[in-house]
Amino acid sequence: MMVRILRFLAASLAVFACTLTAAPAAAQEFPAGQPVKITVPFPPGGTTDILARQLAVELGQQWGVTVIVENRAGASGTIFSEQLTRLPADGLNLMLTATHHVINPGLYRNLKYDAKSAFTNVALIATVPNVLLVHPDVPARTVQEFMKYARENPSKMNFGSSGNGGANHLSGELFKSATGLSMTHIPYKGAAPALNDLLGGTIPVMFDSLPGVIQHIKSGRLRALGVTSVKRSAAAPEIPTLDESGIKGFEATAWFGLYAPAGMKPELLRKISTDVLKALASPKIRAQFAEQGAEPGGLNPAEFSSFVNAEIDKWGRVITSANVKID
Repeated sequence: MMVRILRFLAASLAVFACTLTAAPAAAQEFPAGQPVKITVPFPPGGTTDILARQLAVELGQQWGVTVIVENRAGASGTIFSEQLTRLPADGLNLMLTATHHVINPGLYRNLKYDAKSAFTNVALIATVPNVLLVHPDVPARTVQEFMKYARENPSKMNFGSSGNGGANHLSGELFKSATGLSMTHIPYKGAAPALNDLLGGTIPVMFDSLPGVIQHIKSGRLRALGVTSVKRSAAAPEIPTLDESGIKGFEATAWFGLYAPAGMKPELLRKISTDVLKALASPKIRAQFAEQGAEPGGLNPAEFSSFVNAEIDKWGRVITSANVKID
């Protein structure tokens, strides 16, 4: 009897030991020859899509499998985001999306998912600063000079954006809140028509992503007063930050993150995150991202999760304070 009990205990311990080692082994074997899909919830050709395709090539070489990039656009990324929550958290289905991911919870009151709990936050992929731009007719060469001019000419302070609730619109609203300036938002149907009106002097001021306007800054057609990132941009180190310019703590960057469905096993998350960070550190990716004006990310999953949740809260406050509504 005692012998049978001892044999049973030995067998049980063996099964338990195998269970402890199987999961890490499975994580190390990921993706085990299976293709991985990164879905971009926006049309092809934009910055999010370009970054995803560059990352996919690097990860495919690491993993020895095809990493597919698929575009599933709709409703500022919310349609596929909701679909992702219903997929298995096996690492084979990932999403690379932009700042919309943390803005949407404040804009859409009837989302079918909780952005703080429905996803596994894998990695910060890249950041791109916005920049405060003015038409050359505005007699201001610094942020402080612009603030003085704006206070003296409130009726002229119309700022454009690519649309209601977009990242450049909310950058302007955050700027208004931080400075107490009176500025009127003029939403356009896209960044291009807004930029055209800024270039033509129809509107005097606008926030936009640095990569899309840097040539206009260099040519003198637009004047850059400050970037919205914490640090100066390597693409235009001569432009000071808004924080340096006296608006302490101001940060409103466009950024891109990699997500999976909630419930991913910790060892698998560590594996994927480590591989992604390795890819982002490669000279090839750094050079490719620099062409887009993007700085590769470097946060681990815990740090990235804290960042995502803080961004959801921050933009929620801005949206509420500015009474931004989506028609």
